[in-house]
Amino acid sequence: MRFTNRTLICSLMAGTAALAFTATPALAQDIDGSETAEAGSDDPIITVTARRREERIVDVPLSITAVSGEELAKTGTLELTEIGQKVPNLTLEVSRGTNTTLTAFIRGVGQQDPVAGFEAGVGLYVDDVYINRPQAAVLDIYDVERIEVLRGPQGTLYGRNTIGGAIKYVTRRLPDDVELKVRGTYGSYNQADLVVSGSAPISDSLKFGASAARLSRGGFGDNLNLQGVENYNKDVWAGRATLEFDNGPVFARLSGDYVKDNSEARQGHRLIPGLLSGAPVLDDVYDTRAGLNVVDQEVEAYGGALNIAVEVSDTITLKSITGYREDKSTTPIDFDSLPSGDLDVPAIYENDQFSQELQLLYESDNLNGVIGAYYLDANAFTAFDVLLANTGNLINLPGLNAQTLGDVNTKTWSIFGDFTYDISEQLSISVGGRFTSDKRTSRVLRTTFIGGFSDLFPPSTAIPIAVTSDFNGSQTFEEFTPRASISYKPNENHNIYFTYSRGFKGGGFDPRGQTSAAPDLDGDGDIDFDDQFQFLSFDPETVDSYELGWKASLLDNRLNIAVAAFKGDYTGIQIPGSVGVDTNNDGVNDSFIGITSNAGEADVNGFEFEGNALVGRDFAGAGSRFNVNWSLGYVDAKYNQFIDAFGNDVANQRVFQNTPEFTVNAGFDLGLPVADGIVDLIGGVSMRSDASQFETPNAFLDQDGFVLLDASIVYTADSDRWSIGVHGKNLTNKRYIVAGYNFVAGGTNGMPFAPTLGLEGTLTGFYGDPRRVFVTGEFRF
Repeated sequence: MRFTNRTLICSLMAGTAALAFTATPALAQDIDGSETAEAGSDDPIITVTARRREERIVDVPLSITAVSGEELAKTGTLELTEIGQKVPNLTLEVSRGTNTTLTAFIRGVGQQDPVAGFEAGVGLYVDDVYINRPQAAVLDIYDVERIEVLRGPQGTLYGRNTIGGAIKYVTRRLPDDVELKVRGTYGSYNQADLVVSGSAPISDSLKFGASAARLSRGGFGDNLNLQGVENYNKDVWAGRATLEFDNGPVFARLSGDYVKDNSEARQGHRLIPGLLSGAPVLDDVYDTRAGLNVVDQEVEAYGGALNIAVEVSDTITLKSITGYREDKSTTPIDFDSLPSGDLDVPAIYENDQFSQELQLLYESDNLNGVIGAYYLDANAFTAFDVLLANTGNLINLPGLNAQTLGDVNTKTWSIFGDFTYDISEQLSISVGGRFTSDKRTSRVLRTTFIGGFSDLFPPSTAIPIAVTSDFNGSQTFEEFTPRASISYKPNENHNIYFTYSRGFKGGGFDPRGQTSAAPDLDGDGDIDFDDQFQFLSFDPETVDSYELGWKASLLDNRLNIAVAAFKGDYTGIQIPGSVGVDTNNDGVNDSFIGITSNAGEADVNGFEFEGNALVGRDFAGAGSRFNVNWSLGYVDAKYNQFIDAFGNDVANQRVFQNTPEFTVNAGFDLGLPVADGIVDLIGGVSMRSDASQFETPNAFLDQDGFVLLDASIVYTADSDRWSIGVHGKNLTNKRYIVAGYNFVAGGTNGMPFAPTLGLEGTLTGFYGDPRRVFVTGEFRF
């Protein structure tokens, strides 16, 4: 399905808008679609902390969507990636070959390569603690207060690697009274989830709470080569504990969490027959023939945070945010998804981080803001083999294996400030800036073995025959990221704003680089460390963003809308690439090297329109209501320059990856009183236009535009003590590609496929979830 004709999108938005403007006096809703306050009442609305202080969402001069925990539960949202269906110009996917590694893009900016050495383009925060690496970042949703998605560069208040935006995962504060909550789910593919949460006050100022989760599901498909092994299954244990102290002027929260994921490896679906074996394409896209099993798929992650806030006076609050996290993953990634070792990549990821942030918040009648300092000490270790057994046999090097080891240490510190001054009741200006010093130290070691897998994956009899990279380098990147905005508010329910902001993504060293392939870049006739340093290193990339927006609560707070147009100047774009190499000049590529450069410049422009409305209330008895919500995102992302590995400008042949031109979402919630409670009939449709998996278009991997339909029926007792719901996801059972691997050439215009690495020809896809139906019940005691 291709959205070359935009009639469907326009019709959907027009119909939703028509419903919105027929709204009658009703229960107001914030932009996030969560319940706020009755029209005309003095009840507080849901607030957000996008600018590091609590504010109404309508007062924040930037594009932000906040989805409440209540809304997530009501719609059966189970993990973070599902938020991508609700938010304009946002892509969240499970990375290729993994179950818990996150790929995130906002407004065309992100990063899909999880290897240490490449930095994220979208920042992920859990209770204001930055998650430095994408491993174990596909968070399951339970005990969540809200999820905020900030679109556009957030370099001033959130620092490095928020060049595309930031996602804030905010867990629920502990209640004042004793509470025990049990939530259970059972559904398609033997999905069986159980989450138990409890909390209790220890004294007037001290509370303790804990949650435990068991999340399991059978596979969407099977591994036809490994008996009893499922594909796309889920096997997760998780827990969280919190201790809160609150005596008025002092609030302290100590929290810890743990996740253990024993799901089977998620392997891809071959899109073409095996070029060496002739293995046919399987009928079921969730089935695989992958044979790599030298290491189990296993993810373990844990961390803790200490948040302290002290009200020094009526105008000054001091905050401290301390965080520590570790995760370790092992994964067998069978690129070719066949029994033979044509292109097999077992991998190890180990990450740890410590962060400390200090803030001073100032609030007065006409001046509000924050100054602060931040420090991060993080280490990311990645090691993987690339077994090319078929290629090795062809060139008389049995068990040919190219091992890559990368060890990256990051030490970052920054100081920042951001203040808003109210010139009058209608006009305010905000200015801010952040200075960041970002030091990256990298070790890149690449070794060629024969005889199979290396000693990283015992038992091993492999013999090292050559070291092709042995690099240890360090570089410090410094960047100033300013922000400025002006807001005009005709009254408290309107905000017209213009914002300028800058963001940057950290530089580093290509973890797949090969020092032995470095040319004489300085022209001194000798290939030395300086040449290798320049060959492997790349600088930060930056985005300068300009945004004009309008937020409003209309019709006595019955209709809430947010409209924004943005222009992004994207410079110094990091272009990661890899090319196959022939290390022994026999005419066959037996390895590959990474080449990353700041060779791209682009314009990223577009607009967003989102909102919700209460169309009716009490039309079918007291408490009945009908809400609608919608979002529309448009991105025009175009490279002005794109220099490939051979020095050619191929901008007219490259596109933005994971960036559909249009993203659309629309939904409704019809609440009807039944017995002593409310039945919610909920429906939603999300549409994404064509998207490319990589910068180079690929007719086999790129996903045409598609539509997903979801629906829920939820009954909630009037006492709010229990609820039960039936949820359906992807009701039309649409098959759509979310990631893939491509190591072939040809295949179009009558040209036969030719492998560029290995001999089978690796062209594999990974797919989004099929149709699922499940029942969820929740009980509070």
